[in-house]
Amino acid sequence: MNPNPVASTALPYALQDFAHITADDWRAALSDGMAEQLAELDAIATDTTPPTAENVLDAWERSGQLLDRATMGFWTLKEADTTAALDAIEEEMSPKLAAHNDAIMLDRRLYDRLVSLDARVTVGEISLDEQAAWLLSEKLRDYRRLGVNLPEAEQTTLRELNERIATLEAKWNTVVVAGRNEAALHIEDASLLAGLAPEDLRAASEAATRRGLTGWVLDVVNTTGQPLLGKLANRDVRRCLHQASVGRGLTGDHDTRPLIVELARLRSQRATLLGFAHHAEFVASDGCAKTTEAVNAILHRVARPAIENARREASVLQEALSQDHPGESLEPWDWQFYAERVRAATFSLDDEVLRPYLSFEHVLVDGVFAAATGLYGITFVPCDHLCGYTDECRVYEVHDTDGRAMALIILDPYARPTKQGGAWMTSLVDQSQLLGQLPVVTNNCNLVRPAPGKPTLMSWDNVITLFHEFGHDLHGLLSQVRYPSRSGTATPRDFVEYPSQVNEMWAWDPTLLRSYARHHETGEPVPQEWIDTLLAARHAGEGYAATETFGSMILDQVWHQTPFDELPSSPDEIEDFEKRALASWQIDFPLVPPRYRTAYFSHIWSGSYAAGYYSYLWSEVMDADTVAWFTENGRMTRANGDHFRRTLLSRGSSIDVMTSYRLFRGADPDVRHVLERRGLV
Repeated sequence: MNPNPVASTALPYALQDFAHITADDWRAALSDGMAEQLAELDAIATDTTPPTAENVLDAWERSGQLLDRATMGFWTLKEADTTAALDAIEEEMSPKLAAHNDAIMLDRRLYDRLVSLDARVTVGEISLDEQAAWLLSEKLRDYRRLGVNLPEAEQTTLRELNERIATLEAKWNTVVVAGRNEAALHIEDASLLAGLAPEDLRAASEAATRRGLTGWVLDVVNTTGQPLLGKLANRDVRRCLHQASVGRGLTGDHDTRPLIVELARLRSQRATLLGFAHHAEFVASDGCAKTTEAVNAILHRVARPAIENARREASVLQEALSQDHPGESLEPWDWQFYAERVRAATFSLDDEVLRPYLSFEHVLVDGVFAAATGLYGITFVPCDHLCGYTDECRVYEVHDTDGRAMALIILDPYARPTKQGGAWMTSLVDQSQLLGQLPVVTNNCNLVRPAPGKPTLMSWDNVITLFHEFGHDLHGLLSQVRYPSRSGTATPRDFVEYPSQVNEMWAWDPTLLRSYARHHETGEPVPQEWIDTLLAARHAGEGYAATETFGSMILDQVWHQTPFDELPSSPDEIEDFEKRALASWQIDFPLVPPRYRTAYFSHIWSGSYAAGYYSYLWSEVMDADTVAWFTENGRMTRANGDHFRRTLLSRGSSIDVMTSYRLFRGADPDVRHVLERRGLV
């Protein structure tokens, strides 16, 4: 019998050998990995020797290595380049993986082994170092939080709930991607596309060709606001594109509403079973916020000023619209177009003027990589002999300050119909001193693929996104912890966005900007006056940005704080529920719909950010405070970077993350900085 290639660690850095792994290999590795881990944990549970860090914590962290390789590799591939076979595996294996997790977290023998170890530490029989002590305390908390003390009958119910929730979340991923592709707008008259740049037209033409259509197809991205709405001069086309966006998930074969109704109600039932008031309380208890009262307090603090700012912006845009369409009222599909026009008129600079200076190669090498070198001393070497999970991936080896090879990063820059929307980072191999593993991380974007021989030109938003996701990468690359479960980005949800948001600040650094913003044909740097203008316009449109984002955060909280009996019981109730949710927080501004409406809010219905979308704001409080620290201390210096790396980035969640923050900052974060940034004071 041939060994499963998923298990092979023959490639450098134990990178998964994607080129030689089939769908059946992934399925087998997931199944075999679960069985293997249960056997390894059973040996821990039945060990009769006195518990120690070595025979409990270390042994536990060594377990499940095949399963870890399989899950990290499979989900990286599934999100980036799915197939019908991978979709089927996700739907098949998700409930089994949920059951596997329950088999571990509801195993009283394993919990008792942890309790016995804790008792030995308490009476002074043995001592644990800082990382082991924190791991033990977190494992005990997780067991109690996830139901180990429930009666047997209630544990059975919990298992059933977890399996069904996992099944629905997996189904969501398949349906929402198909629905996004279906929502694309087909155009056959070139005159209707006035305002689009040549690369936009080429991408739309290629999208039509892929579908066997003539003309052009405007693909829909995952957010409510579509980037092309800022360019399309034809108002009717803008309206159609906007309506295609907000209408996703409401009808037809890709109606997500039945999934939403069941998911929301099941999550509510599970939270009650576990002793929480609602799912949002269950989630907050595992984060830095700790309580939904804390989450609600900060959202209340920012929501009203945000919408007031948005209303002021709307009055300016209405004036601009009236010049083109006297007597007409501003509509949601007009906002981005006239916001871009007003910004260009006010600051004499727009996205299309900047785009020729923002080639992906320069932004990556002279911007993103250069900032990491300037701060942390690390360098990046192309590895053309290694392959990622698609043939469009680029692999780089990361070298530390002493030249030592320390990690791999895989970049996957381009959009495709088989890829999830947005941008994200994943880990393929977690750094661990215990296992002797070096990190392998990915960076996934959805840039428009250029014509052959042409450079990939980016919007300014694309640039910020690339810096943001690379901040996640740095969190994984610079990890220096013992236990793999505590490595890199394995932190509370409302902390994990913080390092990535901090890294955005370097996109705006004037010196770095002059280096990476160079014309793709002439090599000339972007004019200094444009940099000054860009910095001056940095917070233009903040009312819109804050209102759409906070609207989604509030929508998430209302869905997951509403009592079971008050949740929708029918798909037909969902849109009315959404309207009432936004109105109850007084953030129901029709001109600025939520960044994600309920029917395509993948962050929360696919599971990972359910009741946790607020974390972007929570993390931004620390981000703004950290930017203030860098600014006060000379900005991009090796001393500053080394301090941030040593005290915070390297620690993952090997200790309490807020302890890491205080080690870095010397104090708790000051909310004043984020309020000033958002124009909310």
